[in-house]
Amino acid sequence: MEIAEILHQLERATGKFPRAAVEAAVACREQIIPELLRILQDVVDRAAQLDAEGDYMAHLYAMFLLAQFREPRAYPLVVRLALLPGDLQYSFCGDFITSDLGQVLASVCGGELEGIQSVIENEDADQWARGAALGSLVTLVAAGQKTREEIVMYFAYLLRGKLARQWSHVWDELVCCSSDIYPEELIEDIEQAYKERLVDPGYIGFDDVQRDLTMGKDGVLARLADNPHRRLVEDTIQEMRWWACFRDDRPSRVEGTAQASAKSKRTALTTRAFAPIKKTKPKIGRNEPCTCGSGKKYKKCCGA
Repeated sequence: MEIAEILHQLERATGKFPRAAVEAAVACREQIIPELLRILQDVVDRAAQLDAEGDYMAHLYAMFLLAQFREPRAYPLVVRLALLPGDLQYSFCGDFITSDLGQVLASVCGGELEGIQSVIENEDADQWARGAALGSLVTLVAAGQKTREEIVMYFAYLLRGKLARQWSHVWDELVCCSSDIYPEELIEDIEQAYKERLVDPGYIGFDDVQRDLTMGKDGVLARLADNPHRRLVEDTIQEMRWWACFRDDRPSRVEGTAQASAKSKRTALTTRAFAPIKKTKPKIGRNEPCTCGSGKKYKKCCGA
C-alpha cells in the first residue's frame, strides 16, 4: 500500500478499523514517520479547524504509531496538544486524554521529563491532561526508564509547594500516582493534603493509600509491573481496534455535509454515545461499582 493511500485511510472515521492501513504504516516505518509528524504539527496548529470537520481521526493514529515507534520528535508536539484548551481537547480527542495520553507521552519522551513536567506544573492547562502527564511518570517507572526514587522526589516537590493548594483532579491523580509507586516517603504530605481537603476521597481515599503502604514496596512495585495500563505503547492495533467506533453494533453515522457530520459528533460526545474517539471501556472511578458484576467497589475488586 502506498503512503498516500495509508494516510487517506487513516484520515477520517469510517466506522471500521483500518487494520490493513495500520499494518502497512508499521511496515514502512521510516517513510511514514515524517508524514505522521506533519499530521501532528498540523493538528496543534489548526486543532479547532480540524475538530470542526467532525470526523478527523488522523491525529490519534499518528500519536499511537509514533509512540509505538518511540519517535522522540513527536514529544514536543504531543506536549503542545496536551496544553490545548480543555474543551477543545475533549471534543477533538475524547477519552484519549484520560486513557491514553500518559502512555503516549511516556513512549515518545525518551526519558526526558521537561515537557511532561511543563504540562503538570501549568496551572492554566486542563486538569485531566495534567493528571495524564502525572500518570506518564508512573509508566516510566514501570518501564524501567526512570527510577522510583527519582519520581518520588519529584512528587515530593509537587506536594510540598509547587502545586496550588486548592482541589483539582491534579491532586487526586498525584495521590494515586504516589500510591502506585509506594507512598512511604510521601505519606505525611499526603495525609496533610487530605486534611486540607485537596484530594477527593471519593476518587481515592486515605485508607486506600494506607492499604498500599501495608503491601510493602516489593508488593506495590510487583503490582505496578503487572498493570497493563502502565505500559509503553507496543502495538497500535491492540490499543485501538476495540474502540467503540469500530464496533459492529455502533449507531449509524449521520450522512451529509461536513456540518452535519460535525453536529453528529458533538451530539455523540454530549450523550457519551458513538463518536470516532470514544471507547467501549470507560474510565472507572475507584469507588464506582466494578464492571465485572461482583457488586464490590472497583478499587476493591478488579482495580485492586
